[in-house]
Amino acid sequence: PSREETGKPLYALLEQAARYYQKQLRTHPEASRAVTYLKQRGLTGEIAKRFDLGFAPPGWDNLLQALGSSEEQRKLLLEAGMLVQNEAGRTYDRFRDRVMFPIRDQRGRIIAFGGRVLGDDKPKYLNSPETPVFSKGRELYGLYQARQANRKLERVLVVEGYMDVIALAQFGINNAVATLGTATTSEHLRLLTRSAPEIVFCFDGDRAGKEAAWRAAENAMPILGGNFELKFMFL
Repeated sequence: PSREETGKPLYALLEQAARYYQKQLRTHPEASRAVTYLKQRGLTGEIAKRFDLGFAPPGWDNLLQALGSSEEQRKLLLEAGMLVQNEAGRTYDRFRDRVMFPIRDQRGRIIAFGGRVLGDDKPKYLNSPETPVFSKGRELYGLYQARQANRKLERVLVVEGYMDVIALAQFGINNAVATLGTATTSEHLRLLTRSAPEIVFCFDGDRAGKEAAWRAAENAMPILGGNFELKFMFL
């Protein structure tokens, strides 16, 4: 079966999960911590809504209880990367006590999540694992929203993470995207060059930023040509 066919139930389930997290952000007794975090980062409710932000409550099995009513649903949740199974065979929610960022593909379907921890849990940022519908080397966070906001994209800014994309949108800069915890791949570059004639990579001015820029440039070399420009901005 095609990726489309195998993906269908997963897309539906991930959409449900996103709605569940959004509802928790509005109604869960612990959600005020998530709201405080977002407010501290300067976000308005309107922007949180545009990017479908949510809250994964603390606890081991909130999502499992909410969506895993049958054996089949639990299997799908595992396959979608929303549950983790440990060596002892115990199954629990991957995302706990985190602000949730749904990741959409170019067609707007939710394919994965990123979660930013609110407590002291590690890692600070956690992404869905690779699944039948999500491959991080091929997706860019915010590209769908950038296309929705601009009839024709003249320029795309590539920034570090979801929070940067959202913070820029908050200030009316609606053409930023971020890679999902990976260096820029040639797949990403092909996607970018099809999206806009000018691509601006924004990196920190430190050593790591310069190395990341160099890697992006090296990946871009083989596919440069035609009439698009690649620029680098060091902050």
